Amino acid sequence: MEKYTKWMDSQSKLVKILLCFWIFNITWAVYRIGRAIPKQNWTHVALGILWVLASLTIGWILDIIWIALYDRIFWFQED
Repeated sequence: MEKYTKWMDSQSKLVKILLCFWIFNITWAVYRIGRAIPKQNWTHVALGILWVLASLTIGWILDIIWIALYDRIFWFQED
């Protein structure tokens, strides 16, 4: 999972935005869960699982806006 999160972090802004669009936003839900598990942040794991549902409604729009403006997904600042 660490390789996946590093790969997602290394992508260009354009690729990140393309992965935000509606059904592809599931990749960012997996990313959220993948970042929370090694840190044993179970609250973020649960919220990441719930994000799967949010990504089908308004979550993908929030991710596009946040990546365009802040170059990160709409999520808690963990670092």
